[in-house]
Amino acid sequence: MDNSTILERLFTENGICIQRGSIFHHMPPDRSTVDWDRIEGMMLGLAIADALGNRCEGLTPEARLELHGRVHDYLPSPDPNTDRKGVPSDDTQLAAWTLEQLVIDGEFAPANVAAKFCSGPIKGAGRTTRAFIRNMKQGIPWHQAGVKGATNGALMRIAPVLIPHLRHASHRLWVDVALAAMMTHNDTSSITSCVAFVAILWDILGMDRAPSPDWYLDRFIEAARELDNGDTYTTGQGKQPAFEGAFTDFVECAVTQMRNLGIGATEACNRTGSGMHLMETVPSVLAILESHAVNPERSEEHTSELQ
Repeated sequence: MDNSTILERLFTENGICIQRGSIFHHMPPDRSTVDWDRIEGMMLGLAIADALGNRCEGLTPEARLELHGRVHDYLPSPDPNTDRKGVPSDDTQLAAWTLEQLVIDGEFAPANVAAKFCSGPIKGAGRTTRAFIRNMKQGIPWHQAGVKGATNGALMRIAPVLIPHLRHASHRLWVDVALAAMMTHNDTSSITSCVAFVAILWDILGMDRAPSPDWYLDRFIEAARELDNGDTYTTGQGKQPAFEGAFTDFVECAVTQMRNLGIGATEACNRTGSGMHLMETVPSVLAILESHAVNPERSEEHTSELQ
């Protein structure tokens, strides 16, 4: 059964926590002539940022600055059993495993990627990913093993899923991203975030200069809005304003409000938090992109490395 048929069956059986959007029939722009150095940069950027930020995981800029100062190089591993520096987390491990399986199969074969995730220990796996692995080992099929979890465990590893589609772009890109996300985190916020960020990556691969600062939020909302099924999310923790409503509405409201108030990346991340919850991750990342996408290195001067 091909992935489009699998996704259609999931929609019919209410087995995936998003709406059936028109994007699943949308042909993405051709990227067959993309410079593959940019793809290598995408994957190395993921791994390097993960290793730089591993020791700062979950910290706001305020807390990171107090503990570590400005991070210019790799910090010692958070694992007390090693003195190595620059050790990556499960972000890099699961992204690399995904890429390895894509190379083996020549495409995204979800059952094989699911089995790969269960093939060995994962250093620092989150609760939702651990629940998925338990379900798989109990014999639950991969497309039913994921659980609701509004955390960033799928988003952190989603980038390589676009790679098999670069030579032959098709609507199956969006199908594969949705299935890769729901495999572990079958949650509206996770799946919509994964599709939207892959849409951002795909578009950027076709650009010869950075887009305008407000483009990132606009593109995220454009891709995510029609998939959002209206599940209710609430916030109000920390410095975040109280909110109850759809995830996409929250992201648009939070980032737009920070922009209108003139809040930069530092205060944005202090305000939203830097934890694993997507209500923290997504607004923080979009705020950083608005402020520092042209010169990512400068973001370290103002923010923690987000995990």
